[in-house]
Amino acid sequence: MADLFAPFERLANWLLPYALEQQDGAHDDSHLVRVFNNAMRIHAQEGGDGEILAAAVLLHDCVHVEKNAPHRAQASRLAADKASRLLNEAHWPDIRIEAVAHAIVSHSFSANQPPQSLEAKILQDADRLDALGFIGLARTFAIAGRLGGQLYDHLDPCAERRPLDDRRYALDHFATKLFKLADGFQTATGKAMARQRHERLQLFHAMFLEETTGAKPESNFYLSF
Repeated sequence: MADLFAPFERLANWLLPYALEQQDGAHDDSHLVRVFNNAMRIHAQEGGDGEILAAAVLLHDCVHVEKNAPHRAQASRLAADKASRLLNEAHWPDIRIEAVAHAIVSHSFSANQPPQSLEAKILQDADRLDALGFIGLARTFAIAGRLGGQLYDHLDPCAERRPLDDRRYALDHFATKLFKLADGFQTATGKAMARQRHERLQLFHAMFLEETTGAKPESNFYLSF
């Protein structure tokens, strides 16, 4: 699998055994590969240190904290601490370890820590891109199923008469989080990629409601796809 992280195959061969404590439908080897590909695409346009970025990608989910766990906001800090220990054991320079750790801490939506370095901004964009588009919606429903959630509230699918509850209804996650992500991207390249994937989420959401409630989206909504 390390060859999927070219030109950082040696780094991947070393770090992949530590990259994931457990795998699920949303955080697994394929997620790492997608985030890496996103990061390298942004890196090619925006610059930055590729090795630091690759290390941060490989270890950004190296500590598993369940989505509904009370200490979920600490997950990226715990991952950064573990990454720092691994890199320190390999005698990486402190300044580079700190750069990787900062990128890992600030990539998380729940940590609410703004990225300062270019590598941190790229990792945050690359990871959030995987929560958008068709991959993002697939992950949303995979997580909801694993945690015992329902697809949607058939009595009030758009939460017009109830509070949004994305722990219970997968469709609510679009309003609580997914539709907000595209506004928070850090790089110009990431923003452009996010806009396209955001439109795909909108398309799915509109067609989901049409199939479940009969609600018709505006006719010109489909013309851009």
